[in-house]
Amino acid sequence: MKKTLLLAVLAGILFTQCTDEKDPFMISNVAVGPITKDTKVMQLDSIFAQDSIVKLNPIENALGTQGEVEVYDKGGAKLLLLSPNDENDPNSKITNIQIFDDRYKTDKGLTSKSTFKDVKENYTVKSVETTIRSVVVFLENSPIYLTIDKMELPENLRYDPSVKVEASQIPDTATFKYFMIGWEADTASVEN
Repeated sequence: MKKTLLLAVLAGILFTQCTDEKDPFMISNVAVGPITKDTKVMQLDSIFAQDSIVKLNPIENALGTQGEVEVYDKGGAKLLLLSPNDENDPNSKITNIQIFDDRYKTDKGLTSKSTFKDVKENYTVKSVETTIRSVVVFLENSPIYLTIDKMELPENLRYDPSVKVEASQIPDTATFKYFMIGWEADTASVEN
């Protein structure tokens, strides 16, 4: 009887540990899959050991990964574009992430393939910045920001760069040109 009870407890513990595995594609305010706000460029080789890392601006005589990199999975699908605070410092933290793969998602289901309707239903828009060819949407209490091509907007908003676009003017069907995460650079490490 004791052996059966012991086996049941062990099986329960093992089952609980297996279900506690972190989703490798979950986006939160402090992490994107295995990357956190504290991840340094020099750690990317070990974090993505099973994937391919492409250095966009290779630095001569660099001992490890430095600068901006793209990450591809084993099948060749582009996952992420990672940008550090300082491209020349392998100890620099990742501060910007562009997400390409729609397996990366927030707890509310937002992905790179979502529409603006998904944003309006699940998030509060903090602000909308207008550029020449797009609008950038910043979300309240989130490091996520989205770029929407002006061609997705009503025609009267597309061609005048001085027009202020409001969130209510963006159609529900608008898709994202860029799905980004932006973390503030650690000013203490910049000063040292």
